[in-house]
Amino acid sequence: ELLTLASMAMETWLDTRLGADVTDHSIFAALTQHWETEFHKDLKELNVLPTDVLTRVTDYVPEIVDYVQKIIDNGYAYASNGSVYFDSAAWRRDRGYLAKLKPESVGDLDALAEGEGKFSDVNSKEKKNQVDFALWKSSKPGEPFWESPWGQGRPGWHIECSAMADSICNNQLDIHSGGEDLLFPHHDNEILQAEGYSNSKQWVNYFIHAGHLSIEGCKMSKSLKNFITIKDALKKNTGRQLRIHFLSHSWHGGLDYSESAMSEAVTTEKYFNDFFLLVKYHKSSLGEGISSFTKLTPLELKLYQQLQECQKVVHNALADSFDTPTAMRVLKSVVSDSYTYLSAQKDAPNVRLLIQVAVYITKILSVFGVAGSQDNIGFASAGEGSVSTDEVALPFVKALSEFRDEVRGSARELKAFDILKKCDNLRDNVLPELGVRLEDRELGDPAVFKIDDKETLLREKKQRQDEIVRKEREKVEKAAARDKAAKEKLEKGKVSPLEMFRTAQYSAWDDQGFPTHDAKGVEVPKSQQKKLKKLQAAQEKLHKTYLQHISDLEI
Repeated sequence: ELLTLASMAMETWLDTRLGADVTDHSIFAALTQHWETEFHKDLKELNVLPTDVLTRVTDYVPEIVDYVQKIIDNGYAYASNGSVYFDSAAWRRDRGYLAKLKPESVGDLDALAEGEGKFSDVNSKEKKNQVDFALWKSSKPGEPFWESPWGQGRPGWHIECSAMADSICNNQLDIHSGGEDLLFPHHDNEILQAEGYSNSKQWVNYFIHAGHLSIEGCKMSKSLKNFITIKDALKKNTGRQLRIHFLSHSWHGGLDYSESAMSEAVTTEKYFNDFFLLVKYHKSSLGEGISSFTKLTPLELKLYQQLQECQKVVHNALADSFDTPTAMRVLKSVVSDSYTYLSAQKDAPNVRLLIQVAVYITKILSVFGVAGSQDNIGFASAGEGSVSTDEVALPFVKALSEFRDEVRGSARELKAFDILKKCDNLRDNVLPELGVRLEDRELGDPAVFKIDDKETLLREKKQRQDEIVRKEREKVEKAAARDKAAKEKLEKGKVSPLEMFRTAQYSAWDDQGFPTHDAKGVEVPKSQQKKLKKLQAAQEKLHKTYLQHISDLEI
């Protein structure tokens, strides 16, 4: 345990003392491969699609060396003492700028130093200008190195991105993304390198810079002890719930991770899921053939128009810089519209219209990586294939639910309470284990059945049980508090109102035990007498209650 707690301090100390002795590349490779594997596991849990091409810097060192050499050949870089630096003066002379994305930061040496980390030394005599940055850096003892025309070294902080991207995308990117903290110097320097390599005027068409993540309103950092990993977050919430939280915020704005924010995401997930389950329930009674198509009533026409408006707003929102918050808000709104329609049209609702709404919502949530498939309604079940397990199970669940309705009806007539309890047990304990939600309605109405996620149902069941335990505990605590208060009142009522003021605080009393003079013989002021009379009147009531209690015990 001591070694675990002291690991960070010991790692720093050992690296300082012995780091220069490490020359085996496999040590560095093993570490990076481990975290690369963990990273892709996290991506899978978040339902992030796998990449088409995965590039690793260690695989592309020859390409990076050639890339740097061509920038030198084009006159925009120079070698110095085993390192290679981008020649900012030469570039400014030919192009007239040093930063496209954040030109106001040119010359900000602190930002340059922070952006380059260990590669940075703004006052290094190796550089012609302070704003020149490393394309290739000579390695110090204990650092990874590769052979190059300039000696043993390693790629600069920015060059690896440009070289690997160009090797795959042929010197032209349509969209390039990253955090907003990478605007300058990282992405601006990437542009200089790439355009210096190809002599082009525009390497990237569109940059997308995402906002920062905060934890409970504070910047995430180890020093604040509010650091949370994706794995930690997935212990509390599902990948779907995290994605819903992300979708509720603009990609370029800040994102706050907190319990309250995740609670909203869980509520949103449940809101959609309940609607999907309800539509599936109604779908089970849908007839086949064209006879199931009927003329739209005014209520149905209104919902149909609301769906069309929803589709229009969602399309425009996504076309406006991927405005997912607006899209999610409008999707929830059309669910609300559907519930309004159902409440007004309780008997024989237009199931095909409800299916249209559910299918569209599923389609958009599928695009967002929240729903599993556009082919089925709602969220995918674990292991669900091309045929929905819901569709296979629904006829059997429907038959069971209808049979239970008949049994309950007969049991009520016969007042067979044991049978009613067994029906409740089927609903509350047996079916949730099978991933079936059964909801009884008003007397005479058939129960509503839904295929749901087993874990969700069991979690809700536990929450209900915990709530029952909490209420029972609260009931016991309140009863104990009442008993305690009653005992304290009885204990206080033992003192007679005639005796309560006969203390050293006073020196004279009337025949009712009311004090007339204080300990020094001074008459008690009238203002104080009023307060004392109220206290004596209250004590008289307490004493009467006490005497009655004693009398009741004797009886």
